[in-house]
Amino acid sequence: MIFDASKVMRIAAIAAATALALSACNKGSDAAQGAKDGKGQQQAAAKKEMPPPVVGVVTVHPETVALTTELPGRLESLRTADVRAQVGGIIQKRLFQEGSYVRAGQPLYQIDSSTYEANLESSRAQLASAQATLAKANADLARYKPLVAADAISKQDYDAAVTAKRSAEASVKAAQAAIKSAGINLNRARITAPISGFIGQSKVSEGTLLNAGDTTVLATIRQTNPMYVNITQSATEVMKLRQQVAEGKLSGVDGAIEVGIKFDNGEVYPHKGRLLFSDPSVNETTGQITLRASVPNDKNILMSGLYVRVLMEQVAADNAFVVPQQAVTRGTKDTVMIVNAKGEMEPREVTVAQQQGTNWIITAGLKDGDKVIVDGTSIAAMSGGKKVTPKEWTPPEKAAASAAGAAPKAASEAKKDVQTTSEAKPASAAK
Repeated sequence: MIFDASKVMRIAAIAAATALALSACNKGSDAAQGAKDGKGQQQAAAKKEMPPPVVGVVTVHPETVALTTELPGRLESLRTADVRAQVGGIIQKRLFQEGSYVRAGQPLYQIDSSTYEANLESSRAQLASAQATLAKANADLARYKPLVAADAISKQDYDAAVTAKRSAEASVKAAQAAIKSAGINLNRARITAPISGFIGQSKVSEGTLLNAGDTTVLATIRQTNPMYVNITQSATEVMKLRQQVAEGKLSGVDGAIEVGIKFDNGEVYPHKGRLLFSDPSVNETTGQITLRASVPNDKNILMSGLYVRVLMEQVAADNAFVVPQQAVTRGTKDTVMIVNAKGEMEPREVTVAQQQGTNWIITAGLKDGDKVIVDGTSIAAMSGGKKVTPKEWTPPEKAAASAAGAAPKAASEAKKDVQTTSEAKPASAAK
């Protein structure tokens, strides 16, 4: 019995210890769960208390925007002249500097002229001989005239004297023509510039033999002020342009439409050109029409053969909106994100007309006062919330300019503070 009582007491102790352990575990589990629930509540509260993300916006207003069309073009010299020799001979001298400006009539090359000088002298000698023969024929005829009247000589002799005079006169004229021809060839031995302009590289050098009638180009002269720019545009657009001009919707200076020039680096040529004419026929293969404009080139910046972008004005768009490029998502449908009246982001489908510098011109999809989001869209989307806080967006170049202007002011104020402190030190020391 004593053994049984001891066993019962041992079992009771074990049961009590087990109960205590279970109770402690339950308390620990409850405490952990409570901590977890508390942390979740804190996170939810923190999330609830987070302010809406800030997005950069531009508030758009309708305006009248001048539309332009960019077309490929190629510059061409106003006049181009190839310098060629008209007589044969060996080139003795080159009388110009390559790349320089030459004037019409300025000597460019000198061909050996000794042969042409000799021909001129020979022609002059022939003229003298012909003139002497003519003088004798005139004297004979004057002597025969009274003799034939007195029947001292035959009529046949008199007619022969008349014929001799006429032959001598013809010989004089032929000699005079030969002198003129020899003089022309002698002058052509000095090759001159046919037009004024800039002369390029010389294709021949001293000692080169030129043959009469040779078509070798010695050099090329280009007149570069003004310059032509040839443009190709679709026939549809040209017809639309003509209709706008006829209706008075598009006017130019002195009846001509102005055009601008833009280089490959994006720089715009400072001087405007004028549209001269359009080809009356359409290219059957491409459906394009060639247009030509004249552009001033006083400083010879424009070069022949250079490819450029030609800016042609169109009818201005009314009620258009100018929006930075980064605010527009281009695709099958162009869209922007706006901040609506509830302070939430909202997508908006728009119609993009064309580019204007770093902006897009939108002709449909926006209304006056819309806040178009330019910056911060991605961060706002990551936050998971719909509400945002709009802040007027400043272009980077303007922000940089403002910062650059503020820096000297801050430095000046800091310098003033330092001077004030320095001036206050003696008073402090005296104290």
